This record gives sequence, C-alpha cells and structure tokens, in this order.
Amino acid sequence: MSLVKFENFYYRYKGNDEYALNNINLEIKDNINQIILLCGETGSGKTSLIRCLNGLIPQFYAGFYKGKVEVCGKNTIDCSIADLSTKVGIVFQNPENQLIAMNVEHEIAFGLENLGVPSKEISKRIKESASLTEIEHILDKAPFELSGGEQQRVAIASILVLEPNILILDEPTALLDPYMAKKIINLLNEIKIEKNLTIIISEHRLDLILPFTDNLILMKGGNLIEYGSRKQVINGDNFQSLRLNKPVVYSIFNKLKSENIFNKNIPSSIAEAVKSLKLN
Repeated sequence: MSLVKFENFYYRYKGNDEYALNNINLEIKDNINQIILLCGETGSGKTSLIRCLNGLIPQFYAGFYKGKVEVCGKNTIDCSIADLSTKVGIVFQNPENQLIAMNVEHEIAFGLENLGVPSKEISKRIKESASLTEIEHILDKAPFELSGGEQQRVAIASILVLEPNILILDEPTALLDPYMAKKIINLLNEIKIEKNLTIIISEHRLDLILPFTDNLILMKGGNLIEYGSRKQVINGDNFQSLRLNKPVVYSIFNKLKSENIFNKNIPSSIAEAVKSLKLN
C-alpha cells in the first residue's frame, strides 16, 4: 500500500489566478524508517503540499481543486481532518503557536483525551513520548517558560503520542541556533528508527538535514520536479539548478565534478567527502 499518493492533483487558493500546486503526481511507498526532505525555493508549493496531507487543503483552505490525494489508503476529501490527525501529525515552524495547555504534560495528553483514550493508556504514552524526546524534567512547566528547542520537543511529543504513520515538520530549525538545530535533527533521526516512522521535513538549512535524508522531493513554481533517493537527486541537474542554501561540501564537490577533477557521487556531508576521497 502507498503511504501517500497524489494523482493529477491541482489546487488554487480562493481569489488566486495561479495554481499553488500544478498536476502533482507522487507516490511514497510505505517504507519504515525514512526521512524525506521537501525542498524548493520560496513560493515553490512546499507548504501547500504539506497542507494536503492532513486535509487542510481543500477542507479548510477554500479553493479550486481537482485530482486525488490519498494518505494511508484514505481519500483526504472523504476523511475528516480529525481522523487524518491520527495518521499524519504536523509540527509547524513556530511550535509555540500550537501549544495551548497549561503545562507540558497536559499538552501531550490533549489529543489523546479528545480521542477518548483510557487514562491508563494516556499515562503510558506520555511517559514513552517524554522519554524519547527527553522532556521528562519539564512535564510540569508551562509552554511559555520553555526555550525554542524545548517547545519543539514538546510539539513533537504531543504528535508522537497519537502514534501517526507520518510525522511532518515545517522548517523545524528556522528559529533555533545551530547547536539546538543539530540536536533536533539528531532527535528526529532517532525517532525515525525508534518509531518506524516516515518523517517529511520541509527545510532550508540543508547542511544539517541532508546527511540524514533518505529521499528528496523537489518543488518549483507549484510543480513537483523530482522525487528520488538522496544520491540520485543531489547528483542531478534539478537540484543543482534550484536556488537553495546548499551545503558548502556539496558546492565544492559539484564544482570539482563540473571541472572533471572529481568523478564520483557528490557527498552530502564532510564525513561522506572524507570517505570518498580515501577511496580515490
């Protein structure tokens, strides 16, 4: 079964003449333990694509659409946003905006309580999610007392307790310093393995996330221009042509390859570069 499937999907926001998404065809297989990087220039359609996965488009954001989107075998038009929330969890760019409870423990419990999960099961899931995201020590704190990195972890924990099939993060490192950003990316890689999740990340800071990425989706002008493995995509013309904040190591080796000095796959990290040079 496909985890995500777009078939000839078009979408235009109400009042706009141009399509935000233009004839999207995409199939993500139900493979466990994968991080998919969604990247593209500003205005490429990344956020709109994310909104399709939990039914916000077209159920909340009014507009014209045609085609079909399926998540976990369910048509997102026929499935309520509430039902889709158990399949797809989204952490937005500013997690503070989605934290509403008086303290962290209640925040994590909120979604489960709305679903009518028994209190004993709620306590068990809170403990597991808090342990995985390393926030056991702040369960009694109010969200506004937390740092940006801690708020990000709480938002992630509040999604994980719902046991979704897909975890989506929209610019998770945008408001974090480099140290905290790296810790969040490392955490997501651990979650991928621990929870057997597909994690989709929309991100501009590619230097941090690219080494952990299994597959990439490239967007441009509302069009999906490529979907494939990290090795395939970063060695292709589409990735090279996009105006992205590419890692320095990529830029160096792309230059060397264009001048026929280097003839292997372009590395995505310094560690990969060192390994590749040693094999030369």
